[in-house]
Amino acid sequence: GYIGLEMAEALVLRGLKVSLVEQADEVMNTLDADMGALVSAALEEAGVTLYRQESLQGFDVRSGHVKAVITDKREIPADMVILGMGVRPNSALAEQAGIPLGEKDAIKVNDRMQTDIENIWSAGDCVESFHLVSKKPFYVALGTVANKQGRVAGINIGGGHATFPGAVGTAISKICDVGVARTGLQAKEIESLGLSYVSSKIESKTRAGYYPDAQDITVKVLAESGSGRLLGGQIVGKGGAAKRVDVLATALHAGFGVQEMVHLDLSYAPPFSPVWDPVLIAVRQVLKKI
Repeated sequence: GYIGLEMAEALVLRGLKVSLVEQADEVMNTLDADMGALVSAALEEAGVTLYRQESLQGFDVRSGHVKAVITDKREIPADMVILGMGVRPNSALAEQAGIPLGEKDAIKVNDRMQTDIENIWSAGDCVESFHLVSKKPFYVALGTVANKQGRVAGINIGGGHATFPGAVGTAISKICDVGVARTGLQAKEIESLGLSYVSSKIESKTRAGYYPDAQDITVKVLAESGSGRLLGGQIVGKGGAAKRVDVLATALHAGFGVQEMVHLDLSYAPPFSPVWDPVLIAVRQVLKKI
């Protein structure tokens, strides 16, 4: 996850020897494996030793100090261990009060952030959200979503009327100077919904190729077969990921298909983008497969 990888980066930059154990094929399971591989490469280039497809089994602890991490394949010497195992909602109090729980045991709320019990409201990392692409409840622990939900809950508690329509799971992080961003659904989520999809992954530059400091950027776009409805996008690159994932997130909120996106009038000047923005290149490529 984001926090575990950010810790690995912080420690290796301080000159420490860092090993990272990952159970999955690649790090960053919020990305498809082919995009996660780019993040793995950035970590390894920075000096992090990766052990992929290995499960944590335990620790070798002596006299109160850890000496090694034990996986299903090896023992890794260690002086300190940081566990980055994700986040789960703290919903025990709500459950004890008889409030229904939903996705990943998060508290179920309506679009006014109201629970099934009158005059009890809930918002933030303890509640489930509505996914605007899958049209299903999902759990997302992000400050952006929590702040919006909290504002809506506060307005309603104060006697006003406000609603929170949902989210698309947009997130971004910087791992070893590489921007890592995603929005919408990734391939495994699309498959779990039984949808047929096509995807396109392109490599481009963050600026005009002839312009100084033009950096590599990889963009992946996923769309529904037949309809062309945009389903998700992922970006990995040393610059420009934030702007471009926000373009994709906005398109998802608006319900755009790739047919509409290919004609978006995005800004262009050589210091900021190629004449064909990387997002538009990816969209154009996926449109050919619809």
